[in-house]
Amino acid sequence: MDKVSSDCPYPGCFFCVMKEGNPSKRRASILKFFRELPSQDDDGQVLPISGLWNTAMAHPNDQEFIDLGIFECMAALIWKGLKNRRWLAHDQNIYIPYYAAHIIGSYTMNMEEFADSAVHAGVIPPLVELLRGRLTWVEQRVAVRALGHLATYSSTFPALASHGEILELSIQLAMSSLEIVYSHFYQYVDRRLSYHCDLLTRGMGGVEMESRKAEEWASQLQCWSLQLINCFAFKPEFLSTICKPEFLIKLPGMWGGLVNENSPAGIGLLRTICHHKLGRGPVASCTGIIEALCNIARSSDDWQYMAIDCLLWLLQDPSTCHKVIDKAVPALVDLAEISALGDHKKLGDTIVSVLQECIQSQGNGRNSLSNRTKEQIEELLNSRQRLKWEKSMPKEDLHIKQAAALVVKLEGNSLFSSGNISGAASKYSEALALCPMRSKKERVVLYSNRAQCYLLLQQPLFAISDATRALCLHNPLNRHAKSLWRRAQAYDMLGLAKESLLDAILFINECSQSNDPDLSLRQNKVPDYAERLVKKQMRAAWLFREAAIKHGGVHCEGDAGDIYGRETDDSEWETASESDIGNDGRDEMGDDDDDDSEWKNEDERKDKYDKPSIKACGG
Repeated sequence: MDKVSSDCPYPGCFFCVMKEGNPSKRRASILKFFRELPSQDDDGQVLPISGLWNTAMAHPNDQEFIDLGIFECMAALIWKGLKNRRWLAHDQNIYIPYYAAHIIGSYTMNMEEFADSAVHAGVIPPLVELLRGRLTWVEQRVAVRALGHLATYSSTFPALASHGEILELSIQLAMSSLEIVYSHFYQYVDRRLSYHCDLLTRGMGGVEMESRKAEEWASQLQCWSLQLINCFAFKPEFLSTICKPEFLIKLPGMWGGLVNENSPAGIGLLRTICHHKLGRGPVASCTGIIEALCNIARSSDDWQYMAIDCLLWLLQDPSTCHKVIDKAVPALVDLAEISALGDHKKLGDTIVSVLQECIQSQGNGRNSLSNRTKEQIEELLNSRQRLKWEKSMPKEDLHIKQAAALVVKLEGNSLFSSGNISGAASKYSEALALCPMRSKKERVVLYSNRAQCYLLLQQPLFAISDATRALCLHNPLNRHAKSLWRRAQAYDMLGLAKESLLDAILFINECSQSNDPDLSLRQNKVPDYAERLVKKQMRAAWLFREAAIKHGGVHCEGDAGDIYGRETDDSEWETASESDIGNDGRDEMGDDDDDDSEWKNEDERKDKYDKPSIKACGG
């Protein structure tokens, strides 16, 4: 390639070519550059490749380089790195396959015609080699990203599907990606490849930065693998490969979507699987999945609707209903008061309709219900009937019922303050029976108060149920701070770290946004008790936790089964003992508007909310 600038010491410099003012000459020079680059062995090749990477990231929809052969060039460079290890190890060529695969992924993420060009240019075979792990996990990450983009288009999916190993490799990568990154990068600082450290920190060095970025990239490696699998899951012919018990049982725990919002994560893939009759059978046969779906359905995050959808599909299918109904009904009954969840309107009505169909079809022996399940559904249907009756009642009668409920609630508050927790819970139940169904604000308080009683009575399942009902009734949905905190504590008692963590974070967010001067965080300071719980659960839900246990990076100490990792100040994770908790750990009850005395003093808040948790090693 001819030298363009007399000031540039490198003949054929790509950056000089890009400055060419004559469009025809510029186009011809770029075309020549892409054709010749893979066959050249000059030093400094990584510079134009990194420049192309920046361009692809900034302008992924620009067609100029697509027409001039960038995909053929990138595919050839990946092949060169795979076949010529001497060249790969020379200068900074080790970066080139990574950048090349990243460029392919960036240019194919939005435009189907670009994806068609990439497939015709032969990018799939070299990307598959990277997916196999022929280099390292860093190249696997960008390869699965690029293949995932190609799989999203109807015109290019068949080309991927013809490579049968792509699905199997993606499944294995989704299951092992966290362990791969932990054992190959995170665990041994002194063994880290320098170019990995450079890629992860982008000039912001330091072991801490590398570790944080490794967690983010590991999560992306998993979530992009799931996204690629999800493309296959829409095709029934691939479900038998995907629906292996050892893979399905791990899906609910794959939370890659926390890093990449566009990823379906494990719950999104489960929803795709449950959409097909062929997928519902294997899902219903995994007890652990149904339990996880119920927990996610009660959660207050973006995946709540996906989990509810899965449960409803499983209940509506006669071949799976009997397998899941006893576990699914308690969760769905708690959620029946949801009016709308995002764009999904009348979701609560849909839940009620499906449960009503279940009880109507119970005559079939296969779909017979347990007595407890039948009672829960009938109680829900009766409450809906009660709502209809109340619509025809005179307003005066409704006011009388509401006033009576208030009196009983105050009796419950008094019992609670005197230490009669069981009696208080009974009074709140009595008040709920009196309180009109349309008095949602009052019912939120009653459910939340009873949830606190159940916490102190060491009945976390009941506490979760009531807190969830309060959150469903609250306007806006899932944003009642006290119920979030009480459910976070209940999840903690059950050892459900991720669920507890999400609720605790949402609780902090609600406090920071509240207009209530007693509820809001003074000077944006996170309450000590909430901070301690968040830190504890972040540790328990640590991305690499299972890998660390397997590889000896985490061990258990003490009778309480606390989990201690390296480089951690254990004192940050202590929870209060019974002797540290004022007033037996009880907070004061009352309406959100006029009796929030538990929020008055931060030291008191710590005492009242810092409950001892039930912990177990590996929980």
